[in-house]
Amino acid sequence: MSQSNQLEHAVDHVIELAKKHGVEADVIAESGEKFSLKAESGELSEYQVSGSQVIGIRVVKDDSISISYSESLETQSLEQMVTQAVKNAAFTKSDPSQKIRAEGEPISTLNPEIFQTDPATAEEKVALALQLEQGVLDKPLAKAAPYNSFSESSHKTLLANTLGMRCDHSSRHLMCFTSTLIDQGGKQSMHYTGTIARTFAELEPQRVIDESYQVASDLLEGGPVSSGVYSVIFDTDSLSELFGAFGSCISGLSAQRGTNPWREKVGEIVASPLLTVTDKAYVEGGMAITAFDGEGFATQDTSLIADGKLVGLLHNSATAAHFGVTHTANASRSAKSPLSVSGLHKVLSPGRSSEAEVTGGEYLELIALQGTHSGADAISGDFSFGASGFLCRDGKRERAVRGITVAGNFYQMLKDIEAVSDVVLPNSYKSFFSPTIRFSGLNIAGE
Repeated sequence: MSQSNQLEHAVDHVIELAKKHGVEADVIAESGEKFSLKAESGELSEYQVSGSQVIGIRVVKDDSISISYSESLETQSLEQMVTQAVKNAAFTKSDPSQKIRAEGEPISTLNPEIFQTDPATAEEKVALALQLEQGVLDKPLAKAAPYNSFSESSHKTLLANTLGMRCDHSSRHLMCFTSTLIDQGGKQSMHYTGTIARTFAELEPQRVIDESYQVASDLLEGGPVSSGVYSVIFDTDSLSELFGAFGSCISGLSAQRGTNPWREKVGEIVASPLLTVTDKAYVEGGMAITAFDGEGFATQDTSLIADGKLVGLLHNSATAAHFGVTHTANASRSAKSPLSVSGLHKVLSPGRSSEAEVTGGEYLELIALQGTHSGADAISGDFSFGASGFLCRDGKRERAVRGITVAGNFYQMLKDIEAVSDVVLPNSYKSFFSPTIRFSGLNIAGE
């Protein structure tokens, strides 16, 4: 019996066991394979092939919720898993908002782009990993390439519940990363760059090598700017990090827990009218494409901020029931985890300004942040991060900047947007898509 058939058989068996116990339940079964390589000193320091499988159940009994999981698909293990979950439900806190609700026609993620067969051989992948390191070391100022890796992962998810809902999803992606360390004249600089794709041919190892080296060499002579208040443009990766640190502000679960500062601001202006943010189920080239959420509801686009107004939050069916609103199919749950809420692709809409208009005059372009989560207070919005980048004028980098701290308030920053460009670009992980946005009034601590 194939692994896929084993998973399906296990899911069916667990559903029948749950029904015999007289409880409502949903079941998630996951399997995955990973192949990873690391290069060091011209040789492979890691060649790893691994696989995993796990099945988990969420039981709803008398308004109490319990989860249990097993990494074995043996009949006895599955029976113990279900029995344990039913027993545990007698001791968990009541949560009347959590129910098994998804029902209807089966849902499959049918987008062929997210799981493609690939003719690339293991030898080609090894050559790529070695190429990453050697490509950096061939650069004139490079002292070392400390981190070089290639990996590919495939993942399969089956979801079913006692109401008859069945869903399945398969995806595959590949990644490669490298870094450049430059040590020159008593100064050091390092930069790390990666790329992600659905096929081996779509990876961009040479771009990764060149970008890693170029940024490291550009930053080598960098130093702090004078302390003061600056206009700031974050590159897409840094802006994604910043939004991620304050992601609870769009979470219905955080609102239910009382830790979302926007929990009572739906329908109010929370940002500049230049800002529109949508959680999108499908984006061409996106890495978070899936046809269903963690409960089995069909995914959809969800408007979060429209022209500065908070339109709504991301909800699973439980948080939606708590607030008496319609769920947005943003439930997240793995075989091992409780029900939660998460987004798919965060997309910031393009503005009406050209790139030249957004980058006119003097501003700081920040391309790396340090301590993003430890330096952020998601409730107050205050943040303070180490940063590096470039002091720019009229779209041109005038000098590198390092050893500074950028500080401000995220929620105020969203209101202090000066301009938004008309071109949207992805972050490195292709999960966050944003135009160039210029923010005013951020505090920079330098010299």
